[in-house]
Amino acid sequence: MKRRCFVTKTAYVSAGLSLLGLYGCKKSEKKETLSNQASNGHALFFKMSLAQWSLHRALFGNKMNHLDFAAKSRSFGLEGLEYVNGFFKDKVKDLSYLKEMNLRADTEGQENVLIMIDGEGMLANSDDKERTKAIENHYKWVEAAHFLGCHAIRVNLAGGVDKNEAVKTSVDALNRLSEFAKGSNINVLVENHGGFSSNGKWMTEVFSQIENKNCGTLPDFGNFCIEKNKAGDCVEAYDRYQGMKELLPYAKAVSAKSYNFNEKGEDTVINYLKIMEMVKASGYKGFVGIEYEGDIMSEEKGIELTRDLLIRAGNQLS
Repeated sequence: MKRRCFVTKTAYVSAGLSLLGLYGCKKSEKKETLSNQASNGHALFFKMSLAQWSLHRALFGNKMNHLDFAAKSRSFGLEGLEYVNGFFKDKVKDLSYLKEMNLRADTEGQENVLIMIDGEGMLANSDDKERTKAIENHYKWVEAAHFLGCHAIRVNLAGGVDKNEAVKTSVDALNRLSEFAKGSNINVLVENHGGFSSNGKWMTEVFSQIENKNCGTLPDFGNFCIEKNKAGDCVEAYDRYQGMKELLPYAKAVSAKSYNFNEKGEDTVINYLKIMEMVKASGYKGFVGIEYEGDIMSEEKGIELTRDLLIRAGNQLS
């Protein structure tokens, strides 16, 4: 039995909703996807998932409902879902709603991969009470991820002012949160997401001190801006290829950020083949999440071009 179905049934039985729980575990047909297709007849070394942020304009603009995310991912030939907590923050403890999310995913042949967590406090905060509050704010998302059958939550290391002090507070927060998550078989992953976390060397210092094996990184191809000015322009950036090299040894998920594309369908900022070569060399074989963040073309077109770019890179490396 799939772990998500077991979790759903157990939770619903305990909540007095056993029939709904059983219905939520209806076996779905295996859907054909593009994620395992390579031109040479061999499978790609990775699977492809869709980061919900790729559709943030449609979601924030009420042109798409959160519950339709699984069907949308299926329409692109993908097989994994990476949720953003902000799109269902008020439903985190609503078992009926989470059950519906499971049902939608199963019906569309999708795997719930992870939840990206924002807005729950600063895990690198130097204030012990505030840091503890932030850690505990993430507990409900660990539980939701477990219920959904995800393997991880993505967190942010923010709130640090002094670089060395932030290492200590980050290690403390991650060790405590991953210890809690360990009982639910959930990984706690840190993305390079601005500030110190976009510095690969700093992240290496943090993760060299992490005690729990269920704590790791989510390297993002594009988030290597350490500091921006008031206008939003990057004034201090870390070398993305060096950063990916430093983050990949701890990776339990990977985010394929994309911006805009040239006439050949290549990202204008990121060398995908170079990075995917590094991903393969690291031994990573899990999901690579498509996260289109451009603003020139439609979100759907950006997702398609990112998907096709990943497939081309995978073909060359298979």
